[in-house]
Amino acid sequence: MELPLKEIAGAVGGKVLGDDTLMISGVNSLDDAGPGDICFFADRRYKTSLAKTKATALIVAEENSLFKGSQVIVSDPNLAYARVAGLLAPPVPRYPGISKRAFVHKKSRIGENVSIYPMVHVGKDSVIGDDTVLFPGVFVGERVVIGKRTVVYPNVSILQDCVIGNDVILHAGTVIGGDGFGFTREGSVPVKIPQIGTVQIDDEVEIGSNNCIDRATLGKTWIKRRVKTDNLVQIAHNVIIGENTVIVAQAGISGSVSVGSNVVIGGQVGIIDHLDIGDRAMIGSQSGVAKSVPAGEIVSGYPAMPHRLFLRTSGLIMRLPQLNKRLRHLESRLEEMEKRLREK
Repeated sequence: MELPLKEIAGAVGGKVLGDDTLMISGVNSLDDAGPGDICFFADRRYKTSLAKTKATALIVAEENSLFKGSQVIVSDPNLAYARVAGLLAPPVPRYPGISKRAFVHKKSRIGENVSIYPMVHVGKDSVIGDDTVLFPGVFVGERVVIGKRTVVYPNVSILQDCVIGNDVILHAGTVIGGDGFGFTREGSVPVKIPQIGTVQIDDEVEIGSNNCIDRATLGKTWIKRRVKTDNLVQIAHNVIIGENTVIVAQAGISGSVSVGSNVVIGGQVGIIDHLDIGDRAMIGSQSGVAKSVPAGEIVSGYPAMPHRLFLRTSGLIMRLPQLNKRLRHLESRLEEMEKRLREK
């Protein structure tokens, strides 16, 4: 696809300095860009790359003399670049219709313009919405509902009774609706608690590769609108994730946790069960969360604590060998003083 620079600027509310008739065919990094590409510049660390780039046009917050080509002036170059990349990105590849090598149960309901690749399984009484794409290896169990314009990448499993909304993206290898980890004990023997709930994923959610989102013991595990998860995220049974929340790679959320809206959960965070994470909370990477986090709070560390306290604590940890040496020296001097006092 090619678009004139004027049209691109209009789509992001920008102003063109230079030739607005230039045709733009792609987006690229400053170092790799060539003729026809557009880049963005928002970090002074990349000034050298900016001066050398061969891009045709640049997205920037203010005119930059290091770049001699046309520039699109916007208030937020990062956001504008994301919008432009969406305009110019190649469309999701589609299989023409329903492959004869796919299994689609005769009692399922398939919408219009659905693309179903070979080696897909669609179970009994499932519903696939208009314009949805199912890539090879996708398993859709019985009574699953998938909305419109959803993309399900290879080897995703969506097990029975789960509900997936419109405009959802499920990346490769993810499992939706596997059993939650529920057991009790009879003496020393673990006894499985049947997991008879479901999973609901609302509109515009994007789930990274190799996520596991477990079905509820009862009721539903619920991922609300516009949640974004990175790769290798574990979400246990009966968890609720609020709108616009972002969860980074290798985070694990235990059962029955309630996460508010607009929360950011960093990489490798672990959250124990039955906690509440308030709206707009931020949890730093590698934190271990053992108690609920109030709305708007920023926490870090293990156990998780207010971020500023964590920074002070981390600084002290680095000084512990020095402080220990000083403490031993002071103890030794104190013992000598006490000894002299006793001898008197």
